[in-house]
Amino acid sequence: MNRQEYAKLGEAGDASGMKVGVVASRFNADITDALLEGALMTLKEWKVAEEDITVLRVPGSFEVPFGAKLLIDRGGFDAVVALGCLIKGETKHDEYIANAVAEGIMRVELKTGVPVSFGIITTNDLAQAKERSTGETNKGSEAAAAALSLALLKRA
Repeated sequence: MNRQEYAKLGEAGDASGMKVGVVASRFNADITDALLEGALMTLKEWKVAEEDITVLRVPGSFEVPFGAKLLIDRGGFDAVVALGCLIKGETKHDEYIANAVAEGIMRVELKTGVPVSFGIITTNDLAQAKERSTGETNKGSEAAAAALSLALLKRA
């Protein structure tokens, strides 16, 4: 594979035949539902068949790494998209959860060798969360593209 072909793997491409898991938090559902919608739209654009997509809902962002590992342990997934939303409150709780989730996702990814993208948005307020979960800035869409890009790199 030459450099040009390698560089194109990051662009919307043909991921047909790939099995993709999507783990989405139920907490802050108005936001995570929008992230999920963006991710599913992107998976479709990359030609992932609907029957090759498995969506698993978990209680909150903290549970997302476990959900990703659960899907991967079931076998056959080329990539997993991790989705959640952490909004800053009056304490540092969001920071502790964000750090734990980031580390958990990275551990799952490195231990299993299956790409797990980070679609956990961390915001200061609800307005930022809405902005990052809709339209052209939908981080769910970006997370799906990242997962597929890595899966295509692995396949190459």
